Amino acid sequence: MANINTVEISGASAEQKKLFDDIKGAFGVVPNMFKTIGHSAAALESMWTSFGALGKGLISPALGEQIAVLVADINRCEYCLSAHTALGQKTCVSEEKMALAQRGKSDDLKTQSALTFAKKLITKHGKIEKNDIELVRQAGFSDSEISEILAHVALNIFTNYTNVAFDVEIDFPKVPLSD
Repeated sequence: MANINTVEISGASAEQKKLFDDIKGAFGVVPNMFKTIGHSAAALESMWTSFGALGKGLISPALGEQIAVLVADINRCEYCLSAHTALGQKTCVSEEKMALAQRGKSDDLKTQSALTFAKKLITKHGKIEKNDIELVRQAGFSDSEISEILAHVALNIFTNYTNVAFDVEIDFPKVPLSD
């Protein structure tokens, strides 16, 4: 049972309803995560507009989803792992490649570099070394793209903590966490 119930959209404020309408337009439904964080219009707007901003970035949606499943697995967020596995497959990343990314692995060297960097950001709580950034540059990422990798990690930590702390009911096909 969730620690915070979802917002009843019919009783939401005008500001909340507009955001929920935007989310429904993108997904066809309003996922439980948004209805849960949506108790605060400011928190909902922060989360939703961050997704929109990163969606216009240089990092491909496929890489963004691969980063998301890695972050979700590290943070033990089954909701986000399930959601981003489904979303990753919509970006034409196979189920097998999403499962590899969940474990921080890729058969593509550039993607592997991004996943390794993302994992270091999380496990070292941002206290990376200059060489860690240089390795991502050597893999072919610009400073703008490196900044976006960090932004994807930060956004996914926000969503992971939302779902774990509030025990949000999973409304995507369930994907198990790694051991």
